[in-house]
Amino acid sequence: MDKTSLLGIILALVAVGVGMVLKGVPLSALANVPALLIIILGTIAAVTIAFPSNELKKVPKLFGIIFKERKISTIQELIPFFSELAQVARKEGLLALEAKLVEIEDPFLKNGLLMAVDGQDAEFIRDVMTEEIDAMEERHLASAAIFTQAGTYAPTLGVLGAVVGLVAALSHMEDTNALAAAIGAAFIATMYGIFTGYVIWHPFANKLKRKSRQEVKVKEVMIEGVLSVLEGQAPKAIEQKLATYLPVHERNKLNAMTAEGESVNG
Repeated sequence: MDKTSLLGIILALVAVGVGMVLKGVPLSALANVPALLIIILGTIAAVTIAFPSNELKKVPKLFGIIFKERKISTIQELIPFFSELAQVARKEGLLALEAKLVEIEDPFLKNGLLMAVDGQDAEFIRDVMTEEIDAMEERHLASAAIFTQAGTYAPTLGVLGAVVGLVAALSHMEDTNALAAAIGAAFIATMYGIFTGYVIWHPFANKLKRKSRQEVKVKEVMIEGVLSVLEGQAPKAIEQKLATYLPVHERNKLNAMTAEGESVNG
């Protein structure tokens, strides 16, 4: 599970709940069914209008991505992997890598190495793999846009809910206490709209974009690794090349581990 998504929502609920209590607002004020109906159902309705059904069908899967950690290769894992492939290719030739393909689970990486083994040139392989990344990134951005739009609609619907509540409040002009209660209830809709828009929907969209960017970065490393092996570069050169995709502290840590391994083997 991606604990940060769940932790963030819990912290947001605690912040709002405790803040309301400290301000003297009873939590029972949140039990406003008309406000929830306008905000939640209204947001769902607006998103349904804005997006085609084939994209909306992905929403349950998107929640899975937000709340679950996807098992994808890391750059730290790929660097020694491509170094090993380079050693095999330099000693036994590219065709020897065919035996390694059965061990690879990632279809993107497997397809790239298969093209290399089949004798495709580097430019063709780069074009095919880059196009696949572009298509994937476009799909991911389209999915994130669903939550971005929900985050845009919800606060506006909160204003609509407040207007509806104020209209209802005008019917209690003769009763000051009832009027005050109705006005307070009207602004609960605005709070729901702002909360869901800026604490849930927009952060969800950003989480999807960040995870997409991480996956794209890993796939870019895969492209460089495949092409480096194809070009017959030395294992050490490949390690140095792919390490540039890591932050400096991670790069230094990897270099230290590599140096320690070499000293042990030596």
